[in-house]
Amino acid sequence: MMEILIAAAVGLLLSMFGTPLAIRLFSRRGYGQSIREEGPSGHHDKRGTPTMGGTVIVIAALLGFACAHLYSGTPPTPSASLVLFLMTGLGAVGFLDDFIKIYKQRSLGLRSGAKALGQLVVGAVFAILVTRFPNAYLVTPADTRLSFLRDFGPSIGIVGFTIWVLIMIVGFSNAVNLTDGLDGLASGATGVVLASYVLIGNWQLRNNCSTQLGPNCYWVRDPLDLAVVAAAVLGALLGFLWWNAPPAKIFMGDTGSLALGGVIAGLAITTRTQLLLIILAGMCVVITLSVIIQVGSFKMTGKRVFRMAPLQHHFELSGWAETTIVVRFWLIAALCAAAGLGLFYVEWMPKQ
Repeated sequence: MMEILIAAAVGLLLSMFGTPLAIRLFSRRGYGQSIREEGPSGHHDKRGTPTMGGTVIVIAALLGFACAHLYSGTPPTPSASLVLFLMTGLGAVGFLDDFIKIYKQRSLGLRSGAKALGQLVVGAVFAILVTRFPNAYLVTPADTRLSFLRDFGPSIGIVGFTIWVLIMIVGFSNAVNLTDGLDGLASGATGVVLASYVLIGNWQLRNNCSTQLGPNCYWVRDPLDLAVVAAAVLGALLGFLWWNAPPAKIFMGDTGSLALGGVIAGLAITTRTQLLLIILAGMCVVITLSVIIQVGSFKMTGKRVFRMAPLQHHFELSGWAETTIVVRFWLIAALCAAAGLGLFYVEWMPKQ
């Protein structure tokens, strides 16, 4: 438990005090945000706000995790290392995207094909390695089965599992990216998911089959270290949110949104709660669906369902204040996470 607290505290402090340094550095170098001309008119005032703040989140989280292991004197586990690799790799893809936007002073960075290729390469490495590294009980970081509250059903095979993992990684990294449209929105929406995985990892540790064999125990390889990862990223995200809350002094950019989407997907895969993530990250899923509905409707009928997609911009154009949208969406995100945690714990309720 102390490792979880240390990871969160170090990540929080490094991000809280490191973000102002990043703001000054990025401002001096002109690393400012470009704004889409077709976007809401209120966003033009944000032009030039420093971006790529996700670098602070990633670095603070990695250092927070490292400090937790320095305290415990134990090496990082394969599960945690793979999730951090996924976060860092996708963050690097996002960094390239952000840098191109800044260098060319346009709202579009990497071409969609190049960006997707980067996500797929990082995701494929993760998918291949996550079924390796068995422990003494032959439990690997992930199994080639689908999971909800735990693994279920037959194996879908290594090829099917790799495809499924890639869908999850690309889907959720893009979902957080789409959610990152208003000051602090993505930070709050993913923060509650990370907090959920701190609790899930801790619960799986206390009811792990390797230490407490029972009918409802969990065959999860490294639950404590996965909780430490979630805590380190959560702490770093909260420190960043202090400066990213409306009105934002810095944006996380694709560096942060892709990294955060990757880390929650990685945690879902390694804690064997893949389908549960759809509920835990319900706010991000709804925002992504709004884009799919908007594009599909326009292509098929020539009409738009929303005034603008993603969904948060629809409410902006409907006259809602930005802070009102952010706070209400945070509340919805918290309710989704609470519903997901409720489903996770309901399995342990006494059956009459």
